[in-house]
Amino acid sequence: MPLSVHPQPAPCGAIVQGIDLRRELAPDTVAAIRAAWLAHQVLAFPGQDLSLDDLERFAATIGPFGVDPYFGSVPGHAHIAQVRRDANETTAIFAETWHSDWSFLAHPPQATVLYGNVIPPTGGDTLFANQVAAWEALAPELQMLLRNRQGVHSARRGYARNGMYGERDTGRSMAIRYDDSALATQLHPIARVHPETGRTALFVSPGYTIGIEGMDDAQATHLLAQLFKHQVRDEFVYRHRWSAGMLVLWDNRCVIHAATGGYQGHTRLLHRITVAEAPVST
Repeated sequence: MPLSVHPQPAPCGAIVQGIDLRRELAPDTVAAIRAAWLAHQVLAFPGQDLSLDDLERFAATIGPFGVDPYFGSVPGHAHIAQVRRDANETTAIFAETWHSDWSFLAHPPQATVLYGNVIPPTGGDTLFANQVAAWEALAPELQMLLRNRQGVHSARRGYARNGMYGERDTGRSMAIRYDDSALATQLHPIARVHPETGRTALFVSPGYTIGIEGMDDAQATHLLAQLFKHQVRDEFVYRHRWSAGMLVLWDNRCVIHAATGGYQGHTRLLHRITVAEAPVST
């Protein structure tokens, strides 16, 4: 069966069928996947049966392996982290706050690959919000105000000692490593132009954006609160439902995402690879 792409009835997202990701992919197949990914921002590949080696091989077709500064890795697979929650855990759900993965890095990753090994019978959906649509829906005067502004990004709310996953976060099965480096800050354009599509996306998130360069804290906090509310309006959001053996690929440059709960008493286990931006050829 040839590869087929089925857009979801949502602002982003598509299901890809007719492909076996256990096999090495031909260049034209990789190109077709990338074209669909750039068009739909989030791709889901259901019904896969992947080993960790398969997962690494597929991720490498998207781009070079990225870094996960605050996750431990799977033994023997330095670029794979577990997103894990055991049935008896009572800690806060990991990654419930909207964010773009590792946006506090100097060079944020282009993509995340996440594979569902153990999926609970209820709950655990992932929410994605289309930030190209969010930018385009802003009032023109607000776009003008933001177009040349830089957002201040930091990992401190999550991964500093006093953060959500800091030293007070105990009883968690997932291998999270807090560190004082989370206090650092990094600037990125609020109006971020996608390097491949050329489309502008709103590049802020409540998870990692803590200020706006050149703006006093009170004004920045007020404006960011407006943007955080705007960027996750219903008309921008796709709710993704998982199944065991499903791989999901999303574009951190133009979507934000958030985890959801609702599966207390059930184990949930996924494996994740961060994909770095490919070097720009000169």
